[in-house]
Amino acid sequence: MTAASALSELQEILKTCDILRDPAEIEAILRGVAAAPREAQDGWTDLMAPKADAATRQKMIAAGHRFIEALGTPFSDGPAPAERLQALRTELRRLGLAGLVIPRTDEYQGEYIAQRAERVQWLTGFAGSAGTVVVGLDKAAVFVDGRYTLQVQSQVDTALFEPRHLVDEPATDWIAENFGPGDKIGFDPWLHTQHGAGHLNIAAKRAGAELVRVEPNPVDAVWTDQPAAPLSPVVPHDVAFAGESAEDKRRRLGKALDIDGIDAVAITATDSIAWLLNMRGGDVPNCPLPLSFALLHKDGAVDWFIDERKLTPDAKSRLGNEIAVRPESAFPDALAELGRQGRTVQADPATAPCLVFDRLTQYGARTVEAPDPCLLPKACKNAVEIAGTRNAHRRDGAALSRFLHWIESDAAQGGQTELSAIDRLRQFRAGGEHFRGLSFDTIAGAGPNGAVIHYRAGERTNRPIESGQLLLVDSGGQYLDGTTDVTRTVAVGTPTQEMKARFTLVLKGHIAIATARFPVGVSGSQLDPLARMPLWRAGLDFDHGTGHGVGSYLNVHEGPQRIAKAHNSVALRPGMILSNEPGYYKAGEYGIRIENLVVVREVSEPPAGAERKLLEFETITLAPIDRNLVDTALLTEAERAWLNLYHDRVRAEIAPQLDGDALAWLESATAPL
Repeated sequence: MTAASALSELQEILKTCDILRDPAEIEAILRGVAAAPREAQDGWTDLMAPKADAATRQKMIAAGHRFIEALGTPFSDGPAPAERLQALRTELRRLGLAGLVIPRTDEYQGEYIAQRAERVQWLTGFAGSAGTVVVGLDKAAVFVDGRYTLQVQSQVDTALFEPRHLVDEPATDWIAENFGPGDKIGFDPWLHTQHGAGHLNIAAKRAGAELVRVEPNPVDAVWTDQPAAPLSPVVPHDVAFAGESAEDKRRRLGKALDIDGIDAVAITATDSIAWLLNMRGGDVPNCPLPLSFALLHKDGAVDWFIDERKLTPDAKSRLGNEIAVRPESAFPDALAELGRQGRTVQADPATAPCLVFDRLTQYGARTVEAPDPCLLPKACKNAVEIAGTRNAHRRDGAALSRFLHWIESDAAQGGQTELSAIDRLRQFRAGGEHFRGLSFDTIAGAGPNGAVIHYRAGERTNRPIESGQLLLVDSGGQYLDGTTDVTRTVAVGTPTQEMKARFTLVLKGHIAIATARFPVGVSGSQLDPLARMPLWRAGLDFDHGTGHGVGSYLNVHEGPQRIAKAHNSVALRPGMILSNEPGYYKAGEYGIRIENLVVVREVSEPPAGAERKLLEFETITLAPIDRNLVDTALLTEAERAWLNLYHDRVRAEIAPQLDGDALAWLESATAPL
């Protein structure tokens, strides 16, 4: 079926509901739906026919799927055609540019981006989650980190784009080496933060070149079949899950702005806006976010810049009179108007596009560079959010326990692969109450694939699950009442003594974080050595952070708190949720990671004579840790007691949700050491 015939079919369906829509309007909506993640594509009927009955909705969804299938995908499976690079260079010459910097990001600077923003993939074929391309008139390079050094070789035509290591051979060095005096290097001010643009400017000056802002993006000018902006329904996030009304949040933050002499703050991080307004959407994969911008004023009023077609009737009814919905395209003009009024406006130089600062400064605003005011309040979960997250983890733990039982009983017998394990785990989660999708693409690494820290299984890399291997599974779910992230490493068959010893060293580091007590004011970077010390003593380590912040039905990676080697001055505070995930990776053989989520809380009974208020972690993830991989001789009595008590909790809270063989397996998997 062609897209045109699917469109005609849908128009006829709408007529049966007495809904008359212009074909161009229907097509525009469906193109936006096609550009949204697959899991969000069925909710669009709420936008076009909110009163349609169930049967009509199913017909609409079926016609919509046929339209989307007919559109196809703009992305190549592997290296992109050379003609795309040629067309871009022609456009650069027309603009008088010697080069262009193209980061894999969007104007919201989020971890996940919509199809429309996948400029790096369209131009090069590289489909990794992080990277930058710099195109000159006769040279080009693609910059990726260590996760993607193999992937970039297979997906990119290296005769056209020189692969470089993002850290060891950064784009700024390549710019300084490959451009010269008089060259103009273009960059899209929507795609670079104030800090990021500053680094590019320094690199250009080193070459004697000039960094030039270009709008619209030159890639967009030659990307003739660029997807539309995503269109998914925006729905209210009920206060029963949020724990605080949007009005109270707005007033509280607005009052703080007023005290600091700030008239308004420009908020460009989509998870901050979703949290502030108690709204959720589905414009990008794995995160329940509507793409938008916002201005929060000191009186608590908000100008919300969003495609109004996304708002469901329920969302519109919840906004009230203090939230003005405006077209997203009006955001730059609103910044200019604040400038003309001589307002004092705050924006975050680490997350906001440099265009925000350009526009404010150009029109006379007094600009204050400061962190996004939603960051800390969003990170410090309230009592309702913490209770909801605990509930989400109970259900998630039951799904994961069923999966771990399946691994031991079925997958270990042979015939299963990484991809089939990923599918089975999603099936177990999908039946849970309030489930709304995955919080990130599941990592399932068998044997040597487990040693690739951010491995993603694909048709070309998919390995069978075989006896004698370790299987590392890092996964999570999005639930209305919480976001989960958990990693378990399991032995398939009999593990080697080395596997057990190194697993136990990782476990000792995990327990050290789980049982840490620390004074108020301590940051995650100060705690990080606790997780590494057992490995360090053995001459081992792991090359990723020990913990990241986690949202509440929001982003699975959330700041500003984290536990890592890199310095972080943000003190840990009650209500913050973090991961506890030390690991070990032996290249070419296996990987180990043990990850639970923890919430920071006050120590209720401090030791006698304590002179400072103490904090500690409460572990909220509930799933068995593979006892077959524990070398008990390496554990202290306190560590052994911790694991036994943890498994007692897992059994007590998960067992009522299981039955039959899965229940019997859980009782065995959580038996005392």
